[in-house]
Amino acid sequence: MTTPSNSSENISGPGAHRESTFVQDSITQFLQLVLTKWWLFAIIGMIAGVAGYLKASWQKAAYESNLTFVVDQDGNNGGMSGAMSLAAQFGFNIGGANDMFSGDNILEIIKSRRLLETVLLSVDTFDNKPYPLIEYFLQNTAVKKPDNKKKPVHFIAGQPKSTFSYAQDSVLYNTYLDFAKNYVEADRPDKKLDIFSIRVRSFNEKFSKIFTDKLIHAADSFYIEICSKKTKETLEILEKRVGLMKGNLVGSITSKAASEDANLNPVFSEAQVPVQKQQANIQVYGAAYSEMFKNLELARFQYLKKIPLVQIIDAADYPLKKVKASKLKTALYFALGAVFIVFFFMWLIRIYKINK
Repeated sequence: MTTPSNSSENISGPGAHRESTFVQDSITQFLQLVLTKWWLFAIIGMIAGVAGYLKASWQKAAYESNLTFVVDQDGNNGGMSGAMSLAAQFGFNIGGANDMFSGDNILEIIKSRRLLETVLLSVDTFDNKPYPLIEYFLQNTAVKKPDNKKKPVHFIAGQPKSTFSYAQDSVLYNTYLDFAKNYVEADRPDKKLDIFSIRVRSFNEKFSKIFTDKLIHAADSFYIEICSKKTKETLEILEKRVGLMKGNLVGSITSKAASEDANLNPVFSEAQVPVQKQQANIQVYGAAYSEMFKNLELARFQYLKKIPLVQIIDAADYPLKKVKASKLKTALYFALGAVFIVFFFMWLIRIYKINK
């Protein structure tokens, strides 16, 4: 007497075998169809290959700059304990500014909206005429679409960003997104080293170099602004305190001299009290002024040590790397892609007919 499980296996066994045979036959028939249509694949591949070859021939060459640099963090950390404790006395913290530029943070800062828009709005000379970089870029790369309703947006050299129209702000923002995604690359070639790289690729060799130079300069200026802001505030507080202490010291010396002139008879002890008070004030103010003056000089020294902060290793010098797609590779990619698409559609049609 057979069990239900054995009956199930006996029933499903032939069915599974027939299904497997059906799939194999379908694949075999499809491959035979493909072999009989080899001429179609050849024609489509040749047409796509020619299209890829022509596209690569007509495509303009791009120029890629490459700049490498390191962030000088030792200059900020070395000898900073005195300035940090000094700043803490006045409620400031100058020890964390360079943390923003540690690791890969500098890469995100370089591609930030603030820096890229600053560079895009900066002015340089092209064809013996001053242009904002964004204006020159748009004039030479923007896709011209026939649209009578919209007027082209232009940027004038020296125009403050606060006076931009809504259309100008929109174009600037979209251009920033385009640059951050397609034109500017920032990375660390070797994760074990603190050497960073900036690459800018554009249609114009001079534009790529200028954009790279201005971008690293903007990053350096931003770094200096962040790092020096707190030390500068500490320095300004100290300068006010030192000036006040010096005024108190000078006032005490003047008061002592006036008291001595007013009490010429040294016989009476009471007459010497104002002089002694001013003498004590002179000693206190003098010691405080001497110590604060030392701290002021230390703060000035630490402030000056902030510059420079970004050290360039290899600048983006001419000639820049010329980048252009290979004609043969482009033709091959187009041909293989077209053949694969046709093969895929034939496979879908075959499945549709079988399941219909």
